[in-house]
Amino acid sequence: MSEANQIYRFRWRGIEIEARYIPVQYNAIAHLELESVDPVHEPLPMTETGYRSHYHPIGTIEASGYDVIGFVRAWLDDAAESPKWKQAELARRQGDFFV
Repeated sequence: MSEANQIYRFRWRGIEIEARYIPVQYNAIAHLELESVDPVHEPLPMTETGYRSHYHPIGTIEASGYDVIGFVRAWLDDAAESPKWKQAELARRQGDFFV
């Protein structure tokens, strides 16, 4: 298993996301950071700030059968099913006339 930092960029629903992944950190844990970079700080289903730091057991992503981007996309798609996200996404698409 590689311990090198891995950086990925991809688009999800029109948002460019950077995923930074460290498969083994401190010989004890794996670390995944997500950040919306275009638009900057655009909310994501699992974070209103556009940034999320997630520590998990080593090998979690690899055992899922996904690569890092596939894992993050699956996480985003699953989280985007929440009523709160659907409502916020609809509001962003419609805009606000009173801003």
